[in-house]
Amino acid sequence: MTPSAAPPQIVRTPWGLVVLLAAMTAFGAMSIDMYLPALPEMASHLNASAEAAQATVAVFFLGMGFGQLLYGPASDLWGRRPAILAGIAVYIAASLVCMAATNVEILLVARLAQALGGCAGIVIGRAVVRDRFDHLNAARILSLLSLVMGLAPLLAPFAGAAILHFAGWRPIFGTLAAFGIAVGLAVLVFLRESRSAESAAKARAENPFRAYRALLGTPRFIGYLLAGGLNGACLLTYIASSPAVLMGHYGVSPSAFGWYFGANALAIMGGAQFNRLLLRRFVPDDVLAIVALFALLSGAVLLLAAVTGIGGMALLLGALFCVLASYGVMTGNTMAGALSIDPHRAGSASALMGTGSYGLGALAATLVAALSDGSPTAFAAVMLLCLGGSSSALFLLALPKERRPF
Repeated sequence: MTPSAAPPQIVRTPWGLVVLLAAMTAFGAMSIDMYLPALPEMASHLNASAEAAQATVAVFFLGMGFGQLLYGPASDLWGRRPAILAGIAVYIAASLVCMAATNVEILLVARLAQALGGCAGIVIGRAVVRDRFDHLNAARILSLLSLVMGLAPLLAPFAGAAILHFAGWRPIFGTLAAFGIAVGLAVLVFLRESRSAESAAKARAENPFRAYRALLGTPRFIGYLLAGGLNGACLLTYIASSPAVLMGHYGVSPSAFGWYFGANALAIMGGAQFNRLLLRRFVPDDVLAIVALFALLSGAVLLLAAVTGIGGMALLLGALFCVLASYGVMTGNTMAGALSIDPHRAGSASALMGTGSYGLGALAATLVAALSDGSPTAFAAVMLLCLGGSSSALFLLALPKERRPF
């Protein structure tokens, strides 16, 4: 990795915008992590099975993935502000329905609607970053969003557990509705429209499918999508598999599990902060080339620890920490690279990146579930497979030849 030829033009960090965009993109993490501690009590109160309660998590991920395909083109056509405000309105209404649900069927439908509203903040937040910053600074701002966003999985489970202890599971959804109202008011007052006239003209001249087809016909875009999505699949695989691996196989207590979960959230935050420091000297593609190889090596050590038992849980968790730290570096840089391919289709590009990430993560988690025998082997093998695919996509499709290390 070599320093960029010209000194990078680093802009001053707009902290107010960063905090607002981080709040916009926090809907997903807040809506999952805050209510996870309440699943058993919620299932009991609604006379639902544990499987039905878990389905409320799965249906939320489904809505988060596919809903982004709607908001990306909509924000290119109508503007960022109208699209995000519409999504937040849906999120608030759905959260209130969740709070009032009298059976699990109503809750499932409301959770799907909640995801379809909440995903607007994720896809449009990234588009706003691309509207306002060039490739290098977009990577920095997206990494900073990941750093701030890392607070959600650290704090949300503890907040959810506290609300559950003092007030029960329904006020958790009331809190999420209040969060939506606060973010919506902040968007209304502070977020100025950033969509360019060129983006609006291109969106009016073509239907969303044409925009998606144009982006998916660009090899570099596909490379960034697969590189970021497959690396991100390791994160979703970890979220889905960590209870079984840590509590089931290694015997970690439920109370201690939250601390392990939080430590790995710190890995993502640390990776994002390290990326911001690297981008002061190196261009994003150079950073990607090295970190992809580091992640692949970490995945190999993870599988070795899982198969052989060498180093016990300590080596496995150390390698896992490195894999998740690579996500903190990769996500901002691959997103910035993808959004730079066609700036006038930033909303559609952001939507495809988000949907691809959730889709690949769901496939990886499903594969782990199908292969799992109660040991960490399947968990580690699927992660290594994803990291190998991520590196291959990066080097074969995304990076210009002069940026490749071999």
